[in-house]
Amino acid sequence: MSKLKDFGPLFIIIAALLWSFDGVLRRGLYTLPPTVVVFYEHLLGIIILLFLIPKWLPDFKKMTRKEWLAIGVVSLFSGALGTIFYTAALGKVNYIQYSVVVLLQQLQPIWAISAAAILLKEKITKNFIIWALLALVAAYFVTFKDLTVNLQTGAGTVIAAGLALLAGVLWGSSTAISKYVLNKVSFLTATALRFLLAPIFAFMFIAALNQTSALYTLTQAQWVSLLLITLSTGMVALAIYYYGLKKTPARVTTICELVWPASAIFIDYFYFQKVLSPTQILGVAALLFAIYKITSFRK
Repeated sequence: MSKLKDFGPLFIIIAALLWSFDGVLRRGLYTLPPTVVVFYEHLLGIIILLFLIPKWLPDFKKMTRKEWLAIGVVSLFSGALGTIFYTAALGKVNYIQYSVVVLLQQLQPIWAISAAAILLKEKITKNFIIWALLALVAAYFVTFKDLTVNLQTGAGTVIAAGLALLAGVLWGSSTAISKYVLNKVSFLTATALRFLLAPIFAFMFIAALNQTSALYTLTQAQWVSLLLITLSTGMVALAIYYYGLKKTPARVTTICELVWPASAIFIDYFYFQKVLSPTQILGVAALLFAIYKITSFRK
């Protein structure tokens, strides 16, 4: 098992590759409120994890009030609020791909690295900052074809930008907070707790937004999509991610996650026949090299 510690970033990358398929799997769920999708994907995940309860329940004894508070914050921030805010932001700009919403979401590593330095006291060196900046610039090249950001997205752009920025802060800070919990418990325990608490928060938002009727409108195809998400980009991907995060500093983890947009554009190429631009190809090469260099900052 000790040898696997050296491969922590690899598990982060595998999880990110799985997440890149998320958009394809969620295409049939657009008629559902994001709160309902969050509720059911986490509910299905915890049902499956209940079969492994002997593996993660004993860890509860190791947890202090601080760990319980931390996992509760992660479940609220990352499991519920982050997804709801980001989905709402995309709705404000009519789901335009190359918009300011996507640009601000790409800044998520800044919040994760800041939280890692503040909460976990991780050392942020000058060399790390240089390679992290290269990775962020490369991610911009990858995400925005021909380096173009669509800022003409209507009157809702300012509100959308605020929601996207808030989602990025919540997701980024959750990386460091999750790492704090993983310092005490196993990756499986952290995954189970996240999936146990997130549907509670999601249901609270469903009730507050008067969306309970949507809980009963799922079609058979949507149930299949939710189950596929649970077994790939949802619960399974998060378990893999937490396994890697337990063995990798949060500041390195957040950069490795940038493989996600790189993988997503290749899915666009092969699945939707969208031609890649030279700047996107250059961005992928620069991003992979930056990630390779950053994995040397694991101590």
